[in-house]
Amino acid sequence: MDTTLEIPIFPLGTVLYPAGLLPLRIFEPRYVEMTRNCIAGRSLFGVSLIQAGFEVGKPAIPCEVGCTARILHWKETQPERFTLLAQGESVFRILRRRVLESGLIVADVELREPPDPVPLPERHTGLRDRLAALIERHGAERFPRPQRLDDAAWLGYRLCELLPVEPERKQGLLEMRDPLALLEEVERTLLRLGEEGGG
Repeated sequence: MDTTLEIPIFPLGTVLYPAGLLPLRIFEPRYVEMTRNCIAGRSLFGVSLIQAGFEVGKPAIPCEVGCTARILHWKETQPERFTLLAQGESVFRILRRRVLESGLIVADVELREPPDPVPLPERHTGLRDRLAALIERHGAERFPRPQRLDDAAWLGYRLCELLPVEPERKQGLLEMRDPLALLEEVERTLLRLGEEGGG
């Protein structure tokens, strides 16, 4: 059963997926306040792709579907300046949102029930091998742990993060509910990118 809660929303020009790692530099007063509150309460905030507007300045309009994030590590680099490492947790849909006087967006969201673990089908072992090679090449510290290369959803989300496609395309992948359908779409996208790049 889906769960509802109220969380602050951080509209960004990037898409966050469950278990994904997100480094952030925080300097705008509204997000400094949000960060302090999340650290103090060990609470969540929501990351949504910007539908209209910009990351800095006037509050942007976020996409309805996003991903909750929890701060793993933080450092106050100077007064009112933070660096964070956050990690994605659950996909959500915004039900209602409002803008506080500070410019921070707060929303009632419905958390999507995570899919049951789906073993990786034999036909997608090539995707697993591709990601394993990328982890080996770039370093395991750049990827969330524990590694679950044989879990269809985990594998799909990690590949989505790496796809060289526009954010709107990544948003569409986040909104997919079926892990196996997600892997099929990732495979089609990789095939198309290979064809466009001459193989």
